[in-house]
Amino acid sequence: MLTWMAILIFIISYGLIMSEKINRALVAIAGGVLLLLTNVYEWKDAFTHYIDWETIALLFSMMVLVAITKKTGVFEYVAISFAQMVKGRPVPLLIGTAILTAVGSAFLDNVTTVLLFVPILLTLTSQLNLPAFPFLLTTIFSANIGGTATLIGDPPNIMIGQAVKHFTFVSFLVNLGPVVVIIFVFTLGGMVMLFRKQLKYEKDKAKALMQLNPSSYLKKTPMLYQSLSVMGLTMVGFLMHPIIHVELTTVAVCAAVLLLLLTDAEASSEKIFQEVEWVTLFFFIGLFMLVGGLEKVGVIDEIARGMMWLSGGDLPMTSLIVLWSAGILSGIVDNIPFVAAMIPVVQELQGYGMMNIDPIWWSLALGACLGGNGTLLGASANVVVAGLAASANHQIPFLKFLVYGIPVLLFSLLVATIYVYFRFLVPFLS
Repeated sequence: MLTWMAILIFIISYGLIMSEKINRALVAIAGGVLLLLTNVYEWKDAFTHYIDWETIALLFSMMVLVAITKKTGVFEYVAISFAQMVKGRPVPLLIGTAILTAVGSAFLDNVTTVLLFVPILLTLTSQLNLPAFPFLLTTIFSANIGGTATLIGDPPNIMIGQAVKHFTFVSFLVNLGPVVVIIFVFTLGGMVMLFRKQLKYEKDKAKALMQLNPSSYLKKTPMLYQSLSVMGLTMVGFLMHPIIHVELTTVAVCAAVLLLLLTDAEASSEKIFQEVEWVTLFFFIGLFMLVGGLEKVGVIDEIARGMMWLSGGDLPMTSLIVLWSAGILSGIVDNIPFVAAMIPVVQELQGYGMMNIDPIWWSLALGACLGGNGTLLGASANVVVAGLAASANHQIPFLKFLVYGIPVLLFSLLVATIYVYFRFLVPFLS
């Protein structure tokens, strides 16, 4: 009974979120409360097991850092300088921002990258009178694809890296980097072809942009130097994560507290907290609670074990089933809890005679990370971009995203299948 209750609440909540008739955060939280009322789980379970407070704390901390840094005018400075480099031409601007987002997502993490880049993008599109949707969509795709390449780029990779001790930052880059580059290049090419007619070059806007002095937007007060210094230290902390073994969330929280203390005289902490995207944070909390219901009643575990049963213990078949299942399901239930359920299942395979299960791990990483592009709820970066865009009156409709997200997902999984087959599985077929 509880199993069907959890499934029903999840389906209804997901349908209401897709309809966008009610605030998505309210729907997600209401669904979570219904799970509590129907005794699917208790508050203690929700708070200690199902809500990923590390992700919430990381998002909150980065939102604080961005909110303070935004007041210095540095985002406008970077946006205008970059736009002037490409002379205000929309297509080069789209390509350039996509490359920067992908690289940033690989070497920082995709959530942090979109938190930094989206304010810049919104400034640019407003300045050049360009539609924001193509840039926001391309940013989401670039963030998820770029984040797939490294250990720290996407939360599922971090989880897999912690579970498999011989996987390092370099091994992720070497094994996943090549296919990520291929998928990114073709996806970006597709975005350019789809939106090139909408990206109209307006000479007057471009001319006005070229006459601007980027430095005039900078507020050269102590807060500028404090913000840049702390942001720089935060990035270093993220990059040094594999060496110093300090959690990304810990680095972000420390940085946010430090910057709040340093800038309290110029930017009141109360006002900064008001600028945090609380709707996005509460949506994440509700989403974790909804997926937690499925996890509590064993639905996610059954899906994971069903995948293993279908493969019959065959390594190549198992790898490809994991790749496609992770890719499709991660777009529905969020990739973090799905990977959490899959890790112990994959680890058990060694007990069934599979000695080298690295191909399955790489398939899981590719499927879970690339699957985030399928729907607007598929990855943390998607939800963050949608929240930031909505706060600037640029809505990203769920169904409209789906029209572009599904083809990108299917193409990515097809390329990843070919790559996994020839790179990892051919030796096992001979």
